[in-house]
Amino acid sequence: QVQLMESGGGSVQAGGSLSVSCAASGITYKNYCMGWFRRAPGTEREAVARLYSKGGPSYADYVKGRFTLSQDNAKNTVYLQMNSLKPEDTAMYYCAATDSLVGCPTNELSYAYWGQGTQVTVSS
Repeated sequence: QVQLMESGGGSVQAGGSLSVSCAASGITYKNYCMGWFRRAPGTEREAVARLYSKGGPSYADYVKGRFTLSQDNAKNTVYLQMNSLKPEDTAMYYCAATDSLVGCPTNELSYAYWGQGTQVTVSS
């Protein structure tokens, strides 16, 4: 069974940096996606960044150039480094994973496995 465990996050002032990580266990698929989504209070969950096992990372326009997604295959962990944070980045951040043959979807409904979430708060 696939399990995802997020860590990191926290609180920072605008312009600062935070990182979150997601340790995965039980992934046996050869081709899979791991991604980060976020949900701010009163909003829909939205895609942030995703990484395909056979390709590089992809980012939502609103984090491109500020967030960096990386992976440590030996640790089965993905990392999201968040720089130049803005108050609008405040949200619960969720790690997600799914098997895929054709790349990583942005639709949250396409992801089969989810972590519990970790809070990121950016104050102005």
